Amino acid sequence: MDDSRPDAPQPPQLPHPPASPSAGASPSAGASPSAGTDLWGTVDALWAWLDAAQPVTGREAVLLRVLKLSEEVGEAAQAVIGATGQNPRKGVSHTWEDVRGELCDVAITALVALRTLTPEAETVFAGHLARVAKRSSGRAGGAGPDAR
Repeated sequence: MDDSRPDAPQPPQLPHPPASPSAGASPSAGASPSAGTDLWGTVDALWAWLDAAQPVTGREAVLLRVLKLSEEVGEAAQAVIGATGQNPRKGVSHTWEDVRGELCDVAITALVALRTLTPEAETVFAGHLARVAKRSSGRAGGAGPDAR
């Protein structure tokens, strides 16, 4: 969040378990080498930070958190269009690295939205992932149209 207002909420202190980066890997600028390695601890920290800074509450807050996911998906689509040069006015305006980053934002936003709906987000996600994997296993060619 790039908000320079003095009253703007500060980013959360994310969990950083001790770990060293893989050989040859370079962490993102400004990120700890182990930042984000505790997925659900990080999701909880982001959820708490966003919840504390939420200007609205209740049902509207939940709806806005889920709506944010649509915004992130749109940014991923924009990055793909930019990486492939499909907008003749802009040409190639993004890289595939931009697309990867936007897809990560989609995943993070979805997990935080899930955490907004339930404190048991990790369990809910693991159960759903297991059901999707079970439906998908044994199918020729991998996941079919029912793998949702």
